[in-house]
Amino acid sequence: QVHLVESGGGLVQPGGSLRLSCAASGRTFNNYVRGWFRQAPGKEREFVAYIGWSGASTEYADSVKGRFTISRDNAGNSVYLQMNNLKPEDAAVYYCAAGFRATTRRSDYGYWGQGTQVTVSS
Repeated sequence: QVHLVESGGGLVQPGGSLRLSCAASGRTFNNYVRGWFRQAPGKEREFVAYIGWSGASTEYADSVKGRFTISRDNAGNSVYLQMNNLKPEDAAVYYCAAGFRATTRRSDYGYWGQGTQVTVSS
């Protein structure tokens, strides 16, 4: 059975940092695009970042460019999201995903984790 499990969420003050991790099991995702999405209460799930299978290509939502960095460890079947200078508007449940296409579209990702909560508050 395939599982994507996120970790690393929590409560952080504005301006702080968190590093999210997503571990995969049940199959290898080395040839998949890995992405991060987030969903705030009352809002649609939105794209945050993706990274290509080799790690050479990345894309970010405009709202997180320059603050978030996505990376992957194919040996460990994992993907990470380093989040710096967090803002209250970054608060959401963050989901990792895997798919075959390097897109920002939710529907192109066939595998999803259960999410990890990020709260940004003083």
